[in-house]
Amino acid sequence: MEILKPVDLVGDEVKWLDTRFIPWEEIWRKTKDYRRLAQAIKDMEIRGAPAIGVAAAFGMALAALHYPGKDLEGLMKELREAKEVLAKTRPTAVNLFWALDRVMKKAEEVAREKGDAEEVKQAVVEEAKAIQREDIEMNMKMGKIGAKLVEHGDTILTHCNTGSLATAGYGTALGVIRAAWEEGKEVKVIATETRPVDQGARLTVWELKRDGIPVKLISDTMVGYVMSKGLVDKVFLGADRILLSGHFANKIGTYQIAIMAKYHNVPFYTVAPTSTIDPKTTLDQLVIEQRKPDEVRTCPYPYQKVYVTVPDVEVLNPAFDITPPELVTAIVTEKGIAYPPYWVSLRKILGLD
Repeated sequence: MEILKPVDLVGDEVKWLDTRFIPWEEIWRKTKDYRRLAQAIKDMEIRGAPAIGVAAAFGMALAALHYPGKDLEGLMKELREAKEVLAKTRPTAVNLFWALDRVMKKAEEVAREKGDAEEVKQAVVEEAKAIQREDIEMNMKMGKIGAKLVEHGDTILTHCNTGSLATAGYGTALGVIRAAWEEGKEVKVIATETRPVDQGARLTVWELKRDGIPVKLISDTMVGYVMSKGLVDKVFLGADRILLSGHFANKIGTYQIAIMAKYHNVPFYTVAPTSTIDPKTTLDQLVIEQRKPDEVRTCPYPYQKVYVTVPDVEVLNPAFDITPPELVTAIVTEKGIAYPPYWVSLRKILGLD
């Protein structure tokens, strides 16, 4: 199965697949300016926690590659400014900050050791590429680990998009489904539309149809119906930030799916790399991104704005909700599966004990 890389560093520029136009058209963008890349993250041309992290790392690489001077002090100032700009794009997905911190730390280490601007530039580019490479490797590991939880003939419900378009390639929760399919397990998928931007209807369905994996699309309001009819065997979805308590932030609508899964005794799994686990933030500190009202007021069609309601109606549009640990059967990572109590198992996976 060919791995789609939705964002990539090619030479001295970054190219990415603009997910706003999927499934109608495949439009690849490119830039040499980290500020343009930051805008792409903010506007959800690039979306999905791991993909955002990779894109942010590549943004740092662009800042390094296109810094015109040869002085180390000026380069480090440019990198710090790029980090600040990129960090302001999306507040909830922890992978963004993890990637920025990792690249900046590498730049500072090489600056201290070598004291040479060209050495720092090279190190920043190599670190960004390593983040991309490792994300794909982690996704494939998670896929194999998570596939052990999938049985032949299972129908899996998934929410939002957790495939190649949300990562460096292959996917997290969708990676588990792909791995199970590649093992010969005849799985079927039920994808929620995932309003208001329809990442499930547009992106997940597009990816699954592309891979030949059977999929049915349902509206977000049908989750209770399909579970009550016994049409769902398991739920697999992703996460944008996981706390050590086991609480996790994911696309809006996840919490209600978890409640219905609990009521109907359907196993509920979240799949995410360890870079998504945030050992520092507590539940009361977690910031939930509030997005533009027109995402709810209009159809997610990029060519023409079509209102589905009164244009000036007040809107509440949180991008994510928080699911408590008591509703989560297990958390799949590239380092293994965490089971309750999560404050113990997640610390062990991160090596904090």
